[in-house]
Amino acid sequence: MRPERQPRMWRSEAGSRLWLSGLIAAMEHAAQPKIRCQPVAPEILVELRAQLALPASYRISQISTLRH
Repeated sequence: MRPERQPRMWRSEAGSRLWLSGLIAAMEHAAQPKIRCQPVAPEILVELRAQLALPASYRISQISTLRH
């Protein structure tokens, strides 16, 4: 599911932990050699470049401010 379509459930402590667990699982999956050697879809690269082109202040404002 795309981030902008996900409910804002991660704003609670339990939701934040669930979101972080999902992020860790996704990173572990992406780190596997058989996954890393696969080409990345062009549309994903376009979205990534668009995200990275945003000013840092915009990207930072989207990060949770909950204390862990």
